[in-house]
Amino acid sequence: MNLKSLNQIQTEAVEYNSSASMIVAGAGSGKTRVLTYKIAYLIKNGTSPDSILALTFTNKAANEMKDRIKELVGAKANSIWMGTFHSILARILRTEAENLNYKQNFSIYDSEDSVSLVSNILTNLGIDINELSSKSIKHKISVMKNLMIMPEEFREKHAKSPTDKKIADVYDEYQKRLKINNAMDFEDLLLKPIELFLGDNRILQKYKKQFEYVLVDEFQDTNVAQYTLLKLLVNKTGKICVVGDDAQSIYSWRGATITNMLDFEKYYSKCKIFKLEQNYRSTKSILGAADSVIKNNKNQILKTLWTENNDGDKLVLLKCSDEKDEAFQIAKCIQKDISKKKLSHKDFAILYRTNAQSRALEDIFRREKIPYKIVGGIEFYKRKEIKDLIAYLRVLSNQNDEESLLRIMNFPQRGIGSTTITRMVAFARKHDLTIFRTMARIFEVIDIKERIQKNVKGFRVLLDKYIDLKDKLSLGELTRALVDELGVLRSLKSQNTPDSISRWENINELLSALNEFSDNNKKSTLEDFLEEVSLIAGIDSYADEKNSVTLMTIHAAKGLEFPIVFVSGCEEEIFPLANRFNSDATVEEERRLFYVAVTRAQQKVYVSHSRSRYRFGEVAYQSRSRFIDEIDKNMISELDGGLGKKNVRKTKKQVYYEYFEKMDYEDFNQDNLALTAGSRVMHEKFGLGKVTDVVGAGDTLKATVHFEGNNVKQLMLKFAKLKVL
Repeated sequence: MNLKSLNQIQTEAVEYNSSASMIVAGAGSGKTRVLTYKIAYLIKNGTSPDSILALTFTNKAANEMKDRIKELVGAKANSIWMGTFHSILARILRTEAENLNYKQNFSIYDSEDSVSLVSNILTNLGIDINELSSKSIKHKISVMKNLMIMPEEFREKHAKSPTDKKIADVYDEYQKRLKINNAMDFEDLLLKPIELFLGDNRILQKYKKQFEYVLVDEFQDTNVAQYTLLKLLVNKTGKICVVGDDAQSIYSWRGATITNMLDFEKYYSKCKIFKLEQNYRSTKSILGAADSVIKNNKNQILKTLWTENNDGDKLVLLKCSDEKDEAFQIAKCIQKDISKKKLSHKDFAILYRTNAQSRALEDIFRREKIPYKIVGGIEFYKRKEIKDLIAYLRVLSNQNDEESLLRIMNFPQRGIGSTTITRMVAFARKHDLTIFRTMARIFEVIDIKERIQKNVKGFRVLLDKYIDLKDKLSLGELTRALVDELGVLRSLKSQNTPDSISRWENINELLSALNEFSDNNKKSTLEDFLEEVSLIAGIDSYADEKNSVTLMTIHAAKGLEFPIVFVSGCEEEIFPLANRFNSDATVEEERRLFYVAVTRAQQKVYVSHSRSRYRFGEVAYQSRSRFIDEIDKNMISELDGGLGKKNVRKTKKQVYYEYFEKMDYEDFNQDNLALTAGSRVMHEKFGLGKVTDVVGAGDTLKATVHFEGNNVKQLMLKFAKLKVL
């Protein structure tokens, strides 16, 4: 291990281990390298690897870091307690489950499982919340849990409206059902250890003694519960090192709070702060542009990023007519840069604020034959056929897991319909039984036909068989036998449709994954596999081996880097996401998100905005993002040249343009275009508008136009001087 490869401030941060420390690591400043070296340095200087707790936010980051540490200190790295908050705490909870009146084989519910549970609760309790979906209610519950607000406190202090009181009822029942199901959701993986430590000082002291040194990556993304856990494990004078960048705090919507980082030295008063300000990733122009935007935030730890890299190209501003034009201009820029700079498709990333923005890009990329991949689509383990089989495995592991059991009750179809299931659930609740136990007493449930009773009984016999085989066969053998008996693969193959073949391939991929897991983890159990699957994040599966352009949200891009980055859809109400904010804090987080997007780039950044785009089924007229105007004018230039010849096609009375060369759409003479209902127009006084009706002819031609701000005007076209867009 050679510390000479680090710069001076990096070296100081690695070597300082006297008390708490905070490493403020600007974008591209080598924070992972510093954290890796720091852990290796601790081990080299006598700290036992199994007394080091290193917490990250993705399995991908944890695995990469552990591999780097192995290169520095060898096999000792295997003993480090390193992983995500959720995986490390799940490990502790498995050990201590009985102290919380849980069984060690508890299920871990992902977001889809949790939403399903909320939906079932709404049905079972007869609660109707018309204005909110099950997903929205679950999100509210998650926010409350991340803030450590439990059902009783929510009901007493925060539930003001009738809707809130209904949510309190759902929240209360949700927690009860989790316990009955011997299950925890993601938030419980944080809250239950707090409950454990506060409830039994002996257990708390056991883990405080275990962890001599605690390190936290991406500290700006921690929430109230995570920071509470850290403060329980590490005294004010203890050894803790947190690494993060307040300028990249972008997850408040899932409970993260920048306050944890801004106030860290108030709690750990002997904290020493190290600022990593030298950037190794980007050009001077990119850093200058990012800095000119982020400096507008009031709540931040002041720092100035600098680099020894060259000046590089200025940021390029693409002014587009609509989302199709934006996608086309981006495609042409990619083709041009590949030709001029000898780049590959995988060197490009297109970042957007919301997933819906990918559609226009995909349409144009397919037409232009540009290979692309979307990060953040349906993840492998969240595909229906995979979730179905995972649900079987969960029930084999944990028969109390009612959500998983209900999911597979009629998969594959065995004649057990929703009415039968409803009656079984009612019987289970009345007699204080689990649904699994109710299946064995199905003949006692009234109003169920004998044929269906036999189907339920047969299903229970099938489950009992594989529960018995669970500890006698390897994980791969168990699942293969189950799949064969269910006949899932045979059924999909016989359908012989593109969709069924895709599902068939996915199931075979799952079987391969199970075999690989068993081979690589000889002592592993079914519960180990289920836990790993539950804690996989979307970004964990990201790989850049394929030569294709990457399309992803800015949130998903955090932690990644690309030679050339497009930041698309930079318009008010899209990025920033809305133009009427509740507080300055929301604006500041959107600005931090823009900072993250720009600093993903190594060589060049394109920023694009459209004059109009389809939103919610209607044409919306857009104002360009305030963030564009905050960029230092010396760091950005508009793309020269014209949009070139046009191809006009009329669809449903609306005029679209597809441009084959670039030109400034504002300079194109459009006076001769026909004005029809649906046309988008510009008026010198009233601004942007949409024509809703055209009547008359010649000099008496009139148009009804809806301008922005719900301003409706009837105009004589001879005098109105409308410009058709």
